Amino acid sequence: MRGACPTPQGALKLPKESDGYVRAIERGFALIEALGRSPGRHTLSEAAVHAGLNRATARRMLATLVTLKYCEADGRYFRLRPRALGLGLSYLNALPFWGYAQRALEDLRNDIGESCALAVLDETDIVYALRLPARRILSANLGIGSRLPAHLVSLGRVLLANLPPEQRDRHLANTPLRSVTPRTIIDTDRLARELRLTQERGYAWVDGELDPAICGIAVPIRDQGGSVVAAISINLISGTVSEVAAKKRYLVRLQKTAQDIRTQSVSTS
Repeated sequence: MRGACPTPQGALKLPKESDGYVRAIERGFALIEALGRSPGRHTLSEAAVHAGLNRATARRMLATLVTLKYCEADGRYFRLRPRALGLGLSYLNALPFWGYAQRALEDLRNDIGESCALAVLDETDIVYALRLPARRILSANLGIGSRLPAHLVSLGRVLLANLPPEQRDRHLANTPLRSVTPRTIIDTDRLARELRLTQERGYAWVDGELDPAICGIAVPIRDQGGSVVAAISINLISGTVSEVAAKKRYLVRLQKTAQDIRTQSVSTS
């Protein structure tokens, strides 16, 4: 492939240049993602490696991004400029429920005094669209745009449970289940049963499967047609509340918030 390094192990096999696929756009986004990696500034060589490009291609792409004001050069280093933030905000602003969801989750967080979040599904991960901590029970590095394996958290369980059956089965078949904590479900059949149960009861409860100190309860957000488009959760300290107690204390309020978000997004669309 001209202009690119060998595909890193585990990377997606992307289409070749054609009338329906412009490789320059792929490379530009790869560089933007590379520059967004910690520590937030990278040399040409570092950016090229992270993006899977050779130095000559990366140099041209970075020069273009500098001209377009998506990044800037500082000596040997390149870093993103605020304009790059608009790429992510374009997605959030396009979500019909996002603006109202901020206020709704703030009200819920203030009412119950616990951390709340909203996420969407992206392939095998959830991506946070909102996260409102009430206390430091989750990593401070988690925020809007952060990703977590969907099958390990309550938000992801709800979203996976409401996929079409064939898509859900494909996800289960292609997702390696590795033990992260002693409570992590690593049996595919058991996880499949959990997803079916989640869909039947309308909420997900996950306790200590990603972090032994964290548990959470989540419910879906549906669009006007009834399809699940996102999920919201309340996150708690594991051991301070059981599933039965969490359901009794929080489920109705969580479901009401989800319904309010749906109703508001429908009325403003």
